Amino acid sequence: MFIRLFLTSVLLLVSVFLQADTLKPFTSDGCSAFPDGTIDQKSLWLTCCQQHDFDYWQGGTYQQRLVSDKGLNACVTEVGEPTVAALMLAGVRVGGTPYLPTSFRWGYGWSYPRFYGALSIEELAQVTKLSVNLHFNR
Repeated sequence: MFIRLFLTSVLLLVSVFLQADTLKPFTSDGCSAFPDGTIDQKSLWLTCCQQHDFDYWQGGTYQQRLVSDKGLNACVTEVGEPTVAALMLAGVRVGGTPYLPTSFRWGYGWSYPRFYGALSIEELAQVTKLSVNLHFNR
């Protein structure tokens, strides 16, 4: 009896991990727990954060996350805020890990847990379908 229950449990767990995941529609909370701009220019680097959120929504490999984080740093630097960019980079490197079930983790558009890894062709098709009308102006 115990062995049958154990094997059934294992099969259920395996089937959950083998099922294809469905990407949720893109959402952005701007710069998460950080201001979207300065007191005078309230959305100065908001588009930088929205592009960064798009990258985080779809997830992917560790290298893709590193490129995205460096892109956020470069974008905020380009709007004239290199000190803010450095602070943001430190924050996203620590807080954006895919290992915590946060709403702003790497790969947040997929069900948790979703760790580092290249997206499959089917997953990339979902990203394309859900991002057709998205535009981020820098």
